[in-house]
Amino acid sequence: MGATSGSERFRRTAERVLDALLEESPEWATELGDHRFDDRLTDLSPDGVARRVARLHQATSALDDLDDSDLDPGDRVDLEILRTAVTREQWAAQELAGHTWDPLVHLPGEALYPLIARDGADPPHRIAALTARLAAVPHRLEVARSVLADMPGVHVETAIVRTRGTETLLGAVDALAASVVGPGRALLRARDAAADALREHRAWLQAQVAVSDGDPRLGPERYAAKLWYDLDSEIGPDSLLTRAESDLQAIEESIAEVASRIAGTPARPGQVREVLDRLAAQAPVDDTTILPLCERALADATARVRELDLVTVPHDPVRIIVMPPARWGVAVACCDPPGPLEPDGPAGPQPTFFAVSPTPEGWPPERIASFYREYNGHMLRNLAVHEAMPGHMLQLAHAARHRAGTRVRRALSSGAFVEGWAVYAEELMAGHGLGRPGGSAADDALRLQQLKMRLRSTINAILDVRVHTHGMSEAEAMALMTQRGHQEEGEAAGKWRRALLTSAQLSTYYVGVLQVAAVVAALRDAWPDASDRQLHDAVLAHGSPPPRHLRSLLGV
Repeated sequence: MGATSGSERFRRTAERVLDALLEESPEWATELGDHRFDDRLTDLSPDGVARRVARLHQATSALDDLDDSDLDPGDRVDLEILRTAVTREQWAAQELAGHTWDPLVHLPGEALYPLIARDGADPPHRIAALTARLAAVPHRLEVARSVLADMPGVHVETAIVRTRGTETLLGAVDALAASVVGPGRALLRARDAAADALREHRAWLQAQVAVSDGDPRLGPERYAAKLWYDLDSEIGPDSLLTRAESDLQAIEESIAEVASRIAGTPARPGQVREVLDRLAAQAPVDDTTILPLCERALADATARVRELDLVTVPHDPVRIIVMPPARWGVAVACCDPPGPLEPDGPAGPQPTFFAVSPTPEGWPPERIASFYREYNGHMLRNLAVHEAMPGHMLQLAHAARHRAGTRVRRALSSGAFVEGWAVYAEELMAGHGLGRPGGSAADDALRLQQLKMRLRSTINAILDVRVHTHGMSEAEAMALMTQRGHQEEGEAAGKWRRALLTSAQLSTYYVGVLQVAAVVAALRDAWPDASDRQLHDAVLAHGSPPPRHLRSLLGV
């Protein structure tokens, strides 16, 4: 009886805390598929941030008052995940305080995009909510200009790109407005006011470029804290760096061995890059073929996963799309699933978007050629595995089906688990090959790309730590990526910017795959008679928890 009472109290408290978090972050609520706050934007004014911090303190106190001794393992994990999320938000608001120096935090593109691109909410609600959010954009950007100071130049430059992308996004509002008469006119008026405000804000950002000399590096203390919160792991910056630099050497040996096998000659300096360039030339890609090639790669990967019976494949719809303009500037591709709290519509689940970015308009031919040497046809196969099958798309579809006593693990996901699974999926598929008759050459080509990506994920972690805690220079980073990582210069330049923009996130790939692979191995030892599908389904059956908690849930 005591255990039931304790669980009921925890679940009531957890739902109240989660509701408070969603109300204070309405854009996040919309992303998750909770449409109660679709008509609002997060209040980033000093008063709004103070109110948010006060509610977070109340939430921490409520969670600390709970006795976890009589909770079942699932509820105990949910309590720890929720407590970490709340304290992370407190630290981010008070210590990191990104709203005071990061212009990207204030941009409205992520708040507007799901209401424009997705039709999860009923049409009247969607139009009313979008109208309200658009109407709030001018004030939101006024607040940004009043509180931002000491901005890093790279953040300002990226904000300019994204502001321009959001202006482009607003062009899609016309079709929505045309579907209704009265509300449509209000929607267009709000859209026009938002577009004017965005142009004004972009002009202000452009004027700030010359004087934006804030340091984008977090420094050892703040980076260590952010790394802990982002990974929810005991691994610290120093031990992470030591292990990543050691693993990098081992991966270099593996990729040199595969390149030698493809070349048919003994390994020698420069051979890996020569083989990579030759494979890229044999599998050309351009702006007209990148999406069709991704569609084919996705179809092939899905068929191969089913053939090998590696994991249960949900029959959820997927669409390959061009990267939304409001998300330009950080990644080349992304997986954008429907929110895990999103109810199914009359036609069933909404599609997952596998978004890919062709080259931007205005790039010179040599830069375009470099981009498509990096993202050649062989690499697109690996990209489809990571972003879609059996990577992000499949894993997030499993996570959305998770049901427990609370919504905690549906709403809160671990970046280390999500990215770790996707990198694990690359290794899994490369190990099994494409399954074609006489396909050893194609299998070696895929394996080489996968190892190049494993180099990249390991270098990501090295960059992350060295940039934010050791003062790594751009020249040092570029040399590491282009020489030891065999990356094209444009790809490396983009990753340098990403390291400055997204502290700790780049480490989730490397740490995540180590942890996910270790959990799978431990489960395989515990269940020696289980099939691959049974093992992988079990790993994916608990949402997207930090891997250390997944061990508790699986009993390994």
